[in-house]
Amino acid sequence: MRWRNTKQSTNIDDRRGQGPARSGMAAAGLLRFLPFLLRTKVGKLILVVGGIYLAYQYFTGGMSTMDVQQAPGQEQQQGTSNGQAAANDENAQFVAAILGTTETVWNKLLNGQYPEPQLVLYNNITQTGCGMGQAQSGPFYCPADSKVYLDLSFMDELKKLGAPGDFAFAYVIAHEVGHHVQNVLGTSKQVAQLQQQASETEANQLSVMLELQADCYAGVWGYYVHNDMQLLETGDLEEGIQAASSVGDDRLMEMSGRAVQPDAFTHGTSEQRVAWFRKGFESGNPKDCDTFQAQP
Repeated sequence: MRWRNTKQSTNIDDRRGQGPARSGMAAAGLLRFLPFLLRTKVGKLILVVGGIYLAYQYFTGGMSTMDVQQAPGQEQQQGTSNGQAAANDENAQFVAAILGTTETVWNKLLNGQYPEPQLVLYNNITQTGCGMGQAQSGPFYCPADSKVYLDLSFMDELKKLGAPGDFAFAYVIAHEVGHHVQNVLGTSKQVAQLQQQASETEANQLSVMLELQADCYAGVWGYYVHNDMQLLETGDLEEGIQAASSVGDDRLMEMSGRAVQPDAFTHGTSEQRVAWFRKGFESGNPKDCDTFQAQP
């Protein structure tokens, strides 16, 4: 990708390496008093209630994630927003540049009615509006605070999955921004309401539709990056397609040694993810991304 001369987004919250996370300190404090809590009925009740609360936050906060397991990294460091990628940090500059292109595309497509999301760079674990975020789950979007969360170690995870290249990682960022677009348009809220009344299998199917739409929106972004901005080079599209294929539910289940269970899919098969990414890339029209009504 020819990204180096593009305008970098200032909506970057870099939390890497700037002091212990409050979440980590809280966890350490809890562990310190764990023996005492386990010896008393009240203490056990506190642990149970606390566990239920954390689970509620995590599973109902609406995190939309690439859902790829990563190796544990270093302890998360909590910092403050600096608005600019470090001058000597090429990966951070790349992220800021790609986020900048998404801002250009979606401001155009939504006629300037696009509240730009923040992108949080962090290490391993961080506090979010949807509960505790972990790098092990891959990049994710939290609709509660309208932020994309990204641990840069995911670049290496994509390579391990057979999807190297800058456009492969750019697709991941564009996919998470696609979830922000869904949040802006009200789609995420509608799906969450339907899921509350649905069976587990039906809720998973709705999740798949939401994820595939985000893939299609990533393709729409790719259309404008290619045709309007002229940023793509030979082989970039193939990198994006390979990335979409690499994170299909069926492929990830096979790689982890599990049986492929379609009812448990939450993101879609490799074939579905590639098809919807291609659909958006070829049309450039978000209206063609209605995964809730048709399959490509």
